[in-house]
Amino acid sequence: MAVIRPFKAVRPTRDKAALLTTSSYETYSNEELNSILKYNPFSFLHILKPGFKFQLSPKGDERFRLVRNRYIEFKENRFFTSDAKASYYLHQQTYKKEVFWGFIATSSIADYQSGLIKKHEATLKEREVLFGKYLETTGFNAEPVLIAYPDTDLLTVVYEKYQQKRAEYEFTTNKKHQHLFWVIENDEDIKLITGAFAKMDAVYIADGHHRCASSNYLANLMKQNNPNHTGLENYNFFMSYLIPESRLKITSFNRFIKSLNGLTKDEFLIKLDAHFRIENRGKQLYIPSKKHHFSMYLEGAYYSLYLRKSFYQIHTPLDDLDAQLLFITILKPILGIDDLSNSHQIKYLPAILNQMQLKDEVDSGKYQVAFGLVPTSVSQLKLVANANLMMPPKSTYIEPKLRSGLTIYEF
Repeated sequence: MAVIRPFKAVRPTRDKAALLTTSSYETYSNEELNSILKYNPFSFLHILKPGFKFQLSPKGDERFRLVRNRYIEFKENRFFTSDAKASYYLHQQTYKKEVFWGFIATSSIADYQSGLIKKHEATLKEREVLFGKYLETTGFNAEPVLIAYPDTDLLTVVYEKYQQKRAEYEFTTNKKHQHLFWVIENDEDIKLITGAFAKMDAVYIADGHHRCASSNYLANLMKQNNPNHTGLENYNFFMSYLIPESRLKITSFNRFIKSLNGLTKDEFLIKLDAHFRIENRGKQLYIPSKKHHFSMYLEGAYYSLYLRKSFYQIHTPLDDLDAQLLFITILKPILGIDDLSNSHQIKYLPAILNQMQLKDEVDSGKYQVAFGLVPTSVSQLKLVANANLMMPPKSTYIEPKLRSGLTIYEF
């Protein structure tokens, strides 16, 4: 049974929600970042980049302490409000005719440790520790872990009920993303939501594996330092955004390779022929539409690659993933890329950004060859997670992307 609970969020006042909340820090260019920091004094980026007011770039523990200071200043300036009652929060995001909705709550670290909250990506210990120290120093988390749950009518009914009510927040960003946000503080609705999740045998991390692992690191650390630990303290839970599986959107990352590992174009194509049926499509844009089909752009031409299934054995759900298949048949044996996380020979870009991305990046001269993949399905993600296997890096580009500072969870 999945354990979630409501919490007392710190969140923007109604008039500042659009100005204060931000996209993920990493998505901004330096120019965008500096422009927002210069012209928007309410932006949550002032908290995440706390040295801006001093024209400094602090690092490590010093930066963490300044993040804490800026956060306290925002509270003192009443940019935030603190809810008096533990509540759930319903958030809907709409863009490009896609509607994403789900419940912001806190999920149990114990469920993560027991495997009831399932993962499909490996995490790096140093990143877990670094962000764990960040959480310990700042005392809050402002970006929830995205978790997918099996669709259930019980929760859909709650969503449809609140859709009829006036939203606490209603705003549209400059990216044309519309956000609606409701506070769920009715006791019966809280009980219904809690009970619906309690009936679930498993839920799945969609995005935020390192945030989840870091919250686990923090919980273990604070438990060790608390002789009166009960298991009910806030650090035993982490903020999550729980959405129905049907609302999850997965697109792929394209792969860009700097060299052919010393091979000529013809030598490379001959090696590919062992595993794939290859068709040269010339200048015609090709985007694969079936599992185990790939697009490739090489020396000014598109190619379609279709797996010769008699030469590739599928023994596990991981073997069935196109990201793994590409690694096993091409990237490692032919192009010599053994470490997908750290190799300087490979770069990943979300396919959603540009339909002509393969051509543009290779024609620029930065890369010699590029590959496009069919997106991983939700069912594939679940099968890999259920088998306790880990996907290759950048196997999924998950939407929705969440706003930082929309709700804040204090430990």
